[in-house]
Amino acid sequence: MSDIRFTLIGVALVFAGFIVLGVFGSHYYNLVIQAQDLGKCFEYKDGTETEVDCDMVYQYRSAFFGLVVALIGAGVFFLVKGVRGKWDQDVKPEEKVGPDSSFPS
Repeated sequence: MSDIRFTLIGVALVFAGFIVLGVFGSHYYNLVIQAQDLGKCFEYKDGTETEVDCDMVYQYRSAFFGLVVALIGAGVFFLVKGVRGKWDQDVKPEEKVGPDSSFPS
């Protein structure tokens, strides 16, 4: 696979990680604030308040954070792999363009 593809995949994964964190992270953030301040966790759906187990909220938050870290970590891995690639060092003589090339033959 081309090195530029690794770089583009890395950028896309890092971007996706931050988008997922920004869009879905506020739900877990609000529940953790409730757990710390009130000692109880509540979810609000359709105008009704439902009490939820705070331990489960912490587990879901940890799983969510693990997903985000995995996305961003995979993105960084692909970025490093793309940047450290061989790029133009392995150009075959028949694919060269410019002086000293065989194009057009």
